[in-house]
Amino acid sequence: MMTETPNMYCLVRGSAEGRTRLNAFDKALLNAGVGDTNLMRMSSILPPAAQQVDIGDIELPKGGLIPLAYATIDGNTPGRLISAAVAVGIPEDDSLPGVIMEYEDHADLDTVEGIVRQMVIDGFDYRNRELKEIKSYGIEHRINTCGAVFAAAVLWYK
Repeated sequence: MMTETPNMYCLVRGSAEGRTRLNAFDKALLNAGVGDTNLMRMSSILPPAAQQVDIGDIELPKGGLIPLAYATIDGNTPGRLISAAVAVGIPEDDSLPGVIMEYEDHADLDTVEGIVRQMVIDGFDYRNRELKEIKSYGIEHRINTCGAVFAAAVLWYK
């Protein structure tokens, strides 16, 4: 059980085709670098002063319980566009937490990222918190037969 507050995060994304929607989702997780872990979906708060790292810079334990905030969408309509994105809002005051927002839709990535970035702005507005920076990361995929996309903010600690 994780008892330490995470002090780092990484943004990941993946897309894939599969024989079934679940297989497509599983392959998208592998593509994102988190496929051999157990995802623990969390509410969307970035711990104070958390530092961004690349997924390759941390060693997630195989089968481990990994906290993350994520967006995902899948489908089996050939030719349909699907997109998922996450955005992280970094506060001016690094003693305060930031926010992570997630969004997915049957739309192009520019639209999905625009919506998720606005969600961060809104989250900071109603918290009366000064926003320093927004980092967003997403992916789009046009379904061939059965596809999935996945975008996440993974929290971890060292």
